[in-house]
Amino acid sequence: MGAEDRDRGGRERRDRDRERRRSHSRSRERRRSRSRSPNRKNNRSRRRKPSLYWDVPPPGFEHITPLQYKAMQAAGQIPANIVADTPQAAVPVVGSTITRQARRLYVGNIPFGVTEEEMMEFFNQQMHLSGLAQAAGNPVLACQINLDKNFAFLEFRSIDETTQAMAFDGINFKGQSLKIRRPHDYQPMPGMTDSAALNVPGVISTVVPDSPHKIFIGGLPNYLNEDQVKELLLSFGQLRAFNLVKDAATGLSKGYAFAEYVDFSITDQAIAGLNGMQLGDKKLIVQRASVGAKNTNVGQIAPVQIQVPGLSLVGASGPPTEVLCLLNMVTPDELRDEEEYEDILEDIKEECNKYGVVRSVEIPRPIEGVDVPGCGKVFVEFNSVVDCQKAQQALTGRKFSDRVVVTSYFDPDKYHRREF
Repeated sequence: MGAEDRDRGGRERRDRDRERRRSHSRSRERRRSRSRSPNRKNNRSRRRKPSLYWDVPPPGFEHITPLQYKAMQAAGQIPANIVADTPQAAVPVVGSTITRQARRLYVGNIPFGVTEEEMMEFFNQQMHLSGLAQAAGNPVLACQINLDKNFAFLEFRSIDETTQAMAFDGINFKGQSLKIRRPHDYQPMPGMTDSAALNVPGVISTVVPDSPHKIFIGGLPNYLNEDQVKELLLSFGQLRAFNLVKDAATGLSKGYAFAEYVDFSITDQAIAGLNGMQLGDKKLIVQRASVGAKNTNVGQIAPVQIQVPGLSLVGASGPPTEVLCLLNMVTPDELRDEEEYEDILEDIKEECNKYGVVRSVEIPRPIEGVDVPGCGKVFVEFNSVVDCQKAQQALTGRKFSDRVVVTSYFDPDKYHRREF
């Protein structure tokens, strides 16, 4: 009995030892299987894929090199412990508050009653049409309008697109020339360009940079608005930039402006053609804004006369009257044709009636072999001096048959005596 027990105990020990050895062997197999080469190859191929986390710029810093980023961090413009949001795709979609000031633009002189949706739609459309959008989708993320003060703030998805949108300064939106600026708290980022790289065709910037081609236009009648002065300058060629200087408190013209032409060769022609031109009771002073920009004295250039029929006969307009004299509107040739004359007469009457009651219109016509006084001028008699003033302010600088209209008040007694 004791021997049997010993044998059974020995068998059980051997079975336990065998089981232990098998168990060790299985765990060794598992360890070996985890480190075999096929799986190692899979790991290697996984590591070759672009990392989801390394070298992914924080939102809003997609177009900044690591060096620029470090410089900004050193300058205290970025918190050292910035935590990146979910890794972004290559499309420069942002929403980071850190770059918000660099992604916002101030838009002044906005049309009355415009909605935030209309503003966003307009700029998103313009960005794509001009090729300034850097990815699909909308570059403008948000818009806030201050109706009381007539301005808005646009927020873009990337810093680069914000900078490109500066090119729309002066763009016409619903009849208003928009004024686009950086916000007051804007600080340029190190190593990044601060201004748009291109000019959008047809858009006249409201900022005229200092250069040898910058023109000063002085002696402007205060009632002329931006569009009217611009029209006068555009008769020589396309403008790159224009700014009518206004009183900050009243918003009224200070009587002078600055401009620059797209084609610099036009500059001298415009100066010679406009300097000394009579506008109402004032004479224009037009010259290069930078002293010594070019060693040519405007006064020494033989003046290029704009073809303004009867302009030389117009003196100072004196006090307002109820008769308005319109110049540079018609030519003797146009008045010879009966049908064309009737059309011109009707056109002028219709437009002038918008500003008050028109009593009569006189357009002296050419007569073969006779020197007709006032030929080439148009005279409009209004019911009151106030109506005449309204018309004078509205019509000066406007275009008629692609010519810039010049106005002057006329003596009613002379008008009735037909002393044109």
